[in-house]
Amino acid sequence: MGIRPVNCMSIPTAVLYGSLSLFVSILHNVFLLYYVDTFVSVYKIDKVSFWIGETIFLLWNSLNDPLFGWLSDRSFLSTQQSGAAIPTPEVVLKRLKALMRNGPLFALSFLSFWVVWARPGVQFLICLCLYDGFLTLVDLNHNALLADLAVSEKDRTRLNFYCSLFSALGSLSVFMSYAVWNKENFLSFRLFCVALAAFSTLGFSFCTWILRQRFQLELKVKYEEASILEELYISQTPHTQELTLAEYLKQLSRHRNFAWFVTMNLVQVFHCHFNSNFFPLFMEHLLSDKISLSTGSFLLGASYIAPHLNNLYFLSLCHRFGVYLVIRWLFFIKLTMSLMMLLAGPDQIYLLCFFIASNRVFTEGTCKLLNLVISDLVDEDFVMNKRKQAASALLFGMVALVTKPGQTFAPLIGTWLLYVYTGYDIFQHDALRDIVSTKPVVESNVAWMTAIRQGCFYLLVFVPITCAVLQLLAWSQFNLHGKRLQTIKSLRQSTYQVDLQDIKAV
Repeated sequence: MGIRPVNCMSIPTAVLYGSLSLFVSILHNVFLLYYVDTFVSVYKIDKVSFWIGETIFLLWNSLNDPLFGWLSDRSFLSTQQSGAAIPTPEVVLKRLKALMRNGPLFALSFLSFWVVWARPGVQFLICLCLYDGFLTLVDLNHNALLADLAVSEKDRTRLNFYCSLFSALGSLSVFMSYAVWNKENFLSFRLFCVALAAFSTLGFSFCTWILRQRFQLELKVKYEEASILEELYISQTPHTQELTLAEYLKQLSRHRNFAWFVTMNLVQVFHCHFNSNFFPLFMEHLLSDKISLSTGSFLLGASYIAPHLNNLYFLSLCHRFGVYLVIRWLFFIKLTMSLMMLLAGPDQIYLLCFFIASNRVFTEGTCKLLNLVISDLVDEDFVMNKRKQAASALLFGMVALVTKPGQTFAPLIGTWLLYVYTGYDIFQHDALRDIVSTKPVVESNVAWMTAIRQGCFYLLVFVPITCAVLQLLAWSQFNLHGKRLQTIKSLRQSTYQVDLQDIKAV
């Protein structure tokens, strides 16, 4: 008896959608962990070139999301008074085509970091902008599919579940990278990155091809329905009012829930990147002489994988209680844990280990739930402004425009606070050693190290306390939940049935 071949077309859409997160995360986790160390320690980039590159990257990183979102969704912004709406499969196919094209280019831009092909300063700037540009194109279209593939909270939660599951698998690339990372011999790491990029390219091509085949069949049926509808409305010319960018921004400024959400999310993005940026510093100055090297490695690895696994549980809670309540509970947990850690002090080592790890896990877990909220905002924008198709990619881009500056504020504010508390400048590689070596008395060195440790501890607890308070205040003003959310979803779902009802009526 022969082995039955696997029917690829039978793979659930949610699994294929979630697997795209795997092909992004296996590359992006390695990028985040090694790109700075590679340019600073291996390519020996100078400080001025590094900061010039980061500054230009900040501007590009903030502007490319709304730019690509506008180019993708501007045709959806018109308000259609009569006639048929754009078929949903056509929108999904447009997203999938963009993913099929930009996924392999994203993998290629990832490889550009690990081979010297220009002066360090020039290569740093070009690589960052190329990589972030293709990452934005992939993320925007992938996130937009969450709002385009499903409307109900149950279906979106299922899609997000598979994203978290495959993102957790993608985090394993961080563990594998430890075995090949060597600043002195870079060949093994380069070959490892080539293997990751090849796997990502094949994965993007395979999954998007299957999804495109599936939705092309649905689109064929939609076009047949549309041709019938066109015959029925042959004497009527649909009146479509095109919308300019200025008019869209004016509409967005009146979107109350959008304003409160991006306020909360700006703080959330800041806190997520603050934890990522300062996690090694906290480990070094608060725990390095208190725990073993293996324990430290375990905490670092767990902080990358646990948020994805934890999110699977959070999504089950979202299904039972709603996204709004779960996010609110997470803010209260963050505030409570930070206050308890402040009262306990920096000498409770096991509690400190748990707090450092769990603080990052809960914060990252909250970030991964926010796409569900943005999808709900897409529904509200669709209903409020009577759009002919939800402009999901554009709204995700506008959220990123407002919140991405938090990525830059995190290291800037964090290092400034640390300098204010202790006088320690982390951008000077030997600053601590030089200052310590100038102290003539051993007691002074001990006092200096104690001051740095105390400063790191205050930074560790006061930042999440401040963030939690600000987020709770903003989140209390957000009212897209409960009955209002159900009404919005019902109104959006009903629009897909109008055309079929008209045909049946005739």
